[in-house]
Amino acid sequence: MPEIRLHRAGPRSGLMRLADADPDFGSPYWARPWGGGLALARHVLDRPEVVTGKRVLDLGAGSGLVAIAAMLAGASAVVAADVDPYAIAATRLNAAANGVAVEAVLADLTKGDPPDVDLMLVGDLFYDPDLAVRVLAFLERCVAAGIAVLIGDPWRASLPADRLRVVAEHVVADFGDPDGAGRPAAVFELV
Repeated sequence: MPEIRLHRAGPRSGLMRLADADPDFGSPYWARPWGGGLALARHVLDRPEVVTGKRVLDLGAGSGLVAIAAMLAGASAVVAADVDPYAIAATRLNAAANGVAVEAVLADLTKGDPPDVDLMLVGDLFYDPDLAVRVLAFLERCVAAGIAVLIGDPWRASLPADRLRVVAEHVVADFGDPDGAGRPAAVFELV
């Protein structure tokens, strides 16, 4: 995605030194873009009317890719929420590298009330069955409160496809694809 600059992990990034120094480091999922986030960011950049002038929340922001795309496409404000402090740091660094203002929030929003936003963007949060149940319940509360929800996902097993309507399809290189070849991913509306 040439419009967006991201700091990513690579052989010389020093990420392993960070992992060795912090026993609570966890999985650095935020260090590379995932397929659902790529599809959702591409959708937002190609169709700026989706976010223009809206208050947007990027749930499970990871590197901040989708949040940055929303700001570049004309959102009035974007909050990027994640449960990992390193993801928050990555989001802040990546937002600065792209010259956009994104409010990065360290929190598990799925346990609370719907936020005061117009649009919820969710890239790749259906990779784990337990997480998928929590996220879907939260997103259903958001829709009931009048918040539009768009989800980017490469058709992972825990995706609640029966609750979704496809609004766009893209071929993306998903994190973990051994050969780097593209795979289908879609942008969905929660209905």
